[in-house]
Amino acid sequence: MKEKLEGTGFAMPKKNILYIIAGFVVMLLGYALMAGGGSDDPNVFDEGMFSFRRIVVAPVVIIVGIVVEIWAIMHIGKNGGEERK
Repeated sequence: MKEKLEGTGFAMPKKNILYIIAGFVVMLLGYALMAGGGSDDPNVFDEGMFSFRRIVVAPVVIIVGIVVEIWAIMHIGKNGGEERK
């Protein structure tokens, strides 16, 4: 016989957890955009590490991911956090 226990679910709805995962993926994309640009020879200067993608785009993508994370944690649905079944 199964008994349904009240309050045994997660602290956040499934939708919010999916938003958290999406924010994490966006942040990983930003870090991937920032990677590379170094020189193989330490005596040769490479301008590649100062590209627009690494200086502007990647940090903006990471900040967007952080904003998505904060929103996903703080967001309460229209029905007061109760999930529909």
